Parts: sequence; C-alpha cells; structure tokens
Amino acid sequence: MRFWQSIAFVEPEQIFDVARICDELGFHGLMLSDHLLHFEQLGSRYPYSADGTPPSFTPETPWPESWSLIAALAAITARLRFFTSVYILPLRNPVEVAKATSSVATLCDGRVILGAGAGWMKEEFDVLGVDFRTRGQRFDECIDVLRKLWTGEMVEHHGRFFDFPRVQMRPVPRRPIPIYIGGKSSAALRRAARLGDGWLAPGFPTPEAAAPVLRRIEALRTEAGRSGAAFNAIVPLSGPPQLEPLKRLRDLGADGYGAPLSFILGPTSTVEQKRTYLEGVANNVIAKL
Repeated sequence: MRFWQSIAFVEPEQIFDVARICDELGFHGLMLSDHLLHFEQLGSRYPYSADGTPPSFTPETPWPESWSLIAALAAITARLRFFTSVYILPLRNPVEVAKATSSVATLCDGRVILGAGAGWMKEEFDVLGVDFRTRGQRFDECIDVLRKLWTGEMVEHHGRFFDFPRVQMRPVPRRPIPIYIGGKSSAALRRAARLGDGWLAPGFPTPEAAAPVLRRIEALRTEAGRSGAAFNAIVPLSGPPQLEPLKRLRDLGADGYGAPLSFILGPTSTVEQKRTYLEGVANNVIAKL
C-alpha cells in the first residue's frame, strides 16, 4: 500500500520541513488541496458534512496554489510524488492546466498525479464566470483536452466548451500524467470508472464502510470495458492510521491512504510535533504494511 501524507491546512512556513521529513521517512508522496477563495457569505453546501458546513477550514486557512507549490516541493525532495486532492478541474481552462501540469511533471521526472474533482463551491465558479451547472460536462471535456495536449503531438479539439485548431504543446513528460477522480457521488464514481486512472475517496470511518463503494467502482469499470486497465484507489480513513484497519483496506482493493495532519494533531502544531507523529507512522505503519 502506498502511504500518502496530506499537507492540507499545514502552516505555509512549515510545508518545506514537512516535505523533507516525509521524503526522508519513506512516504510515497504528498497530497495538496485546492481552493481559490473563501467567501464571507457562502450559500453552497459542503457535500461531506451533515449540516453542509465545511468542518476543516476558516477564512484564515491558507490555500497555496497547487502547481507552483508542487514545483517548489519537487525541487527540494528526491522521490516524493505529488497529488492534488483534489484540483477543481472544470473551474479552469484545460489548456492552461495542461501547460502547468506538463511543465511541472517534465521538470520533476513525472512525480505528479492530477487528482481532479467537480467542485462544490458555486461561488468560486461565479467569480471566474464559469457555469456551475455544466461543470460535469466541462469536467469530461477537460480530461479529453488534457490527454490530447499531453501527447506532445499536433492535435485539435472541437467540443461544446473548448475549441482550438491543430496545435502542439511542449514540453510534455515522458509518461502520461495519471488522472484520479475524487468524490463518492454517483457521477464521480461513473467518471472514475470511465475516464480515471484512479479514484480518491473523501474518507470513510472504517474499511468495511468503503467496501461497497470499491465494489461499485469495479462493477462500473467492467461495464465500461476497463476492468483490465491499471487503476488505483486512495481511501482515507477517519482517525490516526492504524496497521490492522489499513491491512483490511488493502485487502479490499485500496492501494493508497492519506489524511491531513491537522485531523490528527489539531489545527496548529510545531514542526517537531509533526516529525514525531510522522516518524511514528513510518515506523509503526508504513514499515509493516
């Protein structure tokens, strides 16, 4: 099982230290979250809490821009991979996303996974003038555009939302950038099965709670004729990582795990507190999985 460490909500001045520590200790990679803005008046409902209120962030929560942060972290680490968890893909123009991701992936020898989600915060879409209602269709077309441009060949695209003549983008990485789809709605699971190289769950209380969803994705992949294609599932669990639940999760078909440090250590902690926790995870969980 690959062990990812989420650095969502980590104090910005500590992010480089945490990355170096994870690189030293044998973590597979780091997961980065994505939002543009925090709104004083938020009408959108957060889909993963009972009352629709985001439980994990406030107006003061930092959201570093994903691709510039990945580029900086890749430059100070030797083997860590980087995974956006999740990048709100239909909020952006895929041509610009293709350029940013292919540039970063080329410079860090492909240590990048694009974890993409449809988004839930309508207000962000409104600020950028993007239609929130059509984000699902835009999402699918964005993936098509990205994969065309990442080939590095002369390509064209004529779709509902994006249109361009024959063009070529360089540089592109030596290997295709994997796209993992985030979310556990029916639409997200279908998209992961049809178009994704993997799936990122928003989190489950136990491995057994994740089991029906993992089976559902596998059934959808079979329906889509993709059961033989490579596919990875990253499934966070509530609470601190423990060896036996993670073994059960692995046996159910998940091959990755990750959760924010703040969920375990609280909203603020020192670098040394983070190091102590991460060393415990490396010695007591990663080394024994």
